[in-house]
Amino acid sequence: MKALVYYGPLDVRVSDVPDPKIEQPTDVLVQITTTNICGSDLHMYEGRTNMEAGRILGHENLGKVIEVGTAVVHVKVGDMVCLPFNIGCGHCRNCERQLTAFCLTMNPGFSGAAYGFAGMGPYEGGQAEYLRVPNGDFNCQILPEDASEKENDYAMLSDIFPTGYHATELAGVKPGESVVVYGAGPVGLMAALSARIKGADKIMVVDSHPDRLKLVEELGCIPIDTTKGSPVDQVLELTDGQGADRGCECVGYQCCNRHGQEQSNLTMNELVQAVKFTGSIGVVGVFVNADPKSKEELQKKGHMDFDFGSFWMKGQRIATGQTNVKSYNRELCALISSGKAKPSFIVSHELSLAEAPDAYKHFNTRDDGWTKVVLKPGKTSSKK
Repeated sequence: MKALVYYGPLDVRVSDVPDPKIEQPTDVLVQITTTNICGSDLHMYEGRTNMEAGRILGHENLGKVIEVGTAVVHVKVGDMVCLPFNIGCGHCRNCERQLTAFCLTMNPGFSGAAYGFAGMGPYEGGQAEYLRVPNGDFNCQILPEDASEKENDYAMLSDIFPTGYHATELAGVKPGESVVVYGAGPVGLMAALSARIKGADKIMVVDSHPDRLKLVEELGCIPIDTTKGSPVDQVLELTDGQGADRGCECVGYQCCNRHGQEQSNLTMNELVQAVKFTGSIGVVGVFVNADPKSKEELQKKGHMDFDFGSFWMKGQRIATGQTNVKSYNRELCALISSGKAKPSFIVSHELSLAEAPDAYKHFNTRDDGWTKVVLKPGKTSSKK
């Protein structure tokens, strides 16, 4: 089959690789029809992780079931399924508590497994024509009959829609509250959408890219442009000097200051200042335990200079971590099916698998208009 293979920093190529096969009776094989490029893929693309050369990337996957193992009873050949990026066993202590991002058995020695992701097990990614899904009955989200019609919407259930929603859950967003979201990338936009679904009153989204801030405005939220002054001051002005009730961090350790220089602690410290006394912050942006290529000495060790004094004095709370997709995707799927949520509004490019290497280049440099890329293996046409 054709697949996007990681060969080293800034070097991904569509290559011929062996087809995946049923390895366990519980496996399912899926023909991938939509697979997204995620901001987390860029950490590996840039060589900022321990991703091994020769691995297939891609953890946001959707497709049609073409084969099932002998022990699979629920998922059927022909089903359209979305695949949570978390790979769970379904029976360990964490999976039983719906903490599928921290499965204890699928990646021995580490809590959590995922497709095509550094440090998250040996599982190949889905930026390919076919994908093997372990524990198919547990890890496949069977989609409604309108799956083909709303495929780009449902593809967001694999990661970013649940992740954005998770940010609002970690922050404790309630109806009528004010929320500040740092980052107007795909996850930040999904957090803003989720806050709106939850009935938040004032939703402010911080970024510096005009194309992304335009989407914030189209979503009915308030764009906070960092090029026009301190985002903290702008948030305080919009909240009568009190700060937002809740904050969401949707950028991660490669966040940049207004000069375009990486400053890993920037969003966390600004959120402490932008969120009110006794407010809470949900962190879903990726932070790693080691970043040897960082120019910051602390960040090389996965540490940061965090303003804990202000955080403590303000009586704030922080909750963090990857989203447990299965905790949310069934309900979010229903919102898409009913027309109450359309997360595909963020999609800027619909490309063939062959165009993936070029798409990575544009997405990595944050070129204008490259908000979210979906790849369509088996198709040759492009759509912007």
